[in-house]
Amino acid sequence: MRKLLSFPVQLTLSETENTLYQNALKYVADIALNLMAVKVDNRPEDFLGWCSELNHLCRHGINMELLDDHQHKPLKKLQETLQTGISLSQLKMLKIAPWPIFSAFIGQHAKTQCLDERLKLVSYIARIRETPLAEMIEEDRLAFAGKHTSKHDTGIYPFDVEWFATTKGAKDFHLLLQSQPEKFDLALSHIPLSGEVTSAHYQAFVNAYQDIFNSQGQGESAPLMPATRLLAMRRPDQFVALTNANADIICRGLGLAKLAKNDFDAYWHEVITSIRSFAWWHQEMPSDEHELLLWQSRALLIELFLYADETLKTKSNYLKLINRKTGSGRTAARQVKRSKASAEELVDKALAEDGIPDYILGKRDSIVHQVKEGKSVEQVIGLMRAIFG
Repeated sequence: MRKLLSFPVQLTLSETENTLYQNALKYVADIALNLMAVKVDNRPEDFLGWCSELNHLCRHGINMELLDDHQHKPLKKLQETLQTGISLSQLKMLKIAPWPIFSAFIGQHAKTQCLDERLKLVSYIARIRETPLAEMIEEDRLAFAGKHTSKHDTGIYPFDVEWFATTKGAKDFHLLLQSQPEKFDLALSHIPLSGEVTSAHYQAFVNAYQDIFNSQGQGESAPLMPATRLLAMRRPDQFVALTNANADIICRGLGLAKLAKNDFDAYWHEVITSIRSFAWWHQEMPSDEHELLLWQSRALLIELFLYADETLKTKSNYLKLINRKTGSGRTAARQVKRSKASAEELVDKALAEDGIPDYILGKRDSIVHQVKEGKSVEQVIGLMRAIFG
């Protein structure tokens, strides 16, 4: 363990890495005896490996029963420091990685990053992208904008809509999106659905987006982070979705200045321009179907280079809703009333799936009524299969 703890001294660390190392040593001091009792089998070769190995030992090697109460806090701080180091090192890779390394990394971390569920969201958004927000049912509009509700029927939305930058805390944004969706459509119309996105396209979007808040808002300036979610859903190959929580670490990892929460210019000229300079971003369209899906969302997928472990999946609102429905959660799922239009669209989407028998197709109106009253499409169709199948 002593050799492991001193290993970074042998490396040529950047200023950021050295600061992280010194901070880690401060927290190590409080739990040094506990760490010394941990067996070290893996010997890292770089700073990323060092952070990963020590973080693994902190999570799985230390005997937690031998920790005193006052030692839990420094252990947590040490883990947070190491996880930051992992994120920064992985993001740093993006500056030099070719496409094969980019896609291979995503594949290697697919399970911990909940890639399957994330790509279901990406694929769903691709299917509704050309529909104006003003013409979408509420559930689809919120899926596009990044806010989960209990109305997101798991049979139609088998994913957490808040992957890639949740906007649930942006109250003014959602109030305006609900009341003025056509104005957001106007803003997004400046971003072409294919081909090059220029600075002029982006600036036209920004002007229209900011005008919504200037003319219709409650005095708050237009928030950048929800805008990045809209842009990333519109063009996931061009834009990365940011939150107040991840923007700083992404900028640090890419070697960029800290991004102010309303600095639209810096988002384009620093973040997006930098992404466009990386080799993996310039990869030609691949022929493999899975690779193509990653390529079509390559800017959006930068988020997968942040630290994640097996606990990330427990944060999925989709899985939480599934658990409540099956009774494995703390509370049963509550029924939510839907508009008739919303219920009809959800039912029609479900009935359009392959393998739906004629006797269920003939019960459309009955299914719509029950879904409107609050039952899930999955629940209603499942009951009909059990009774009539």
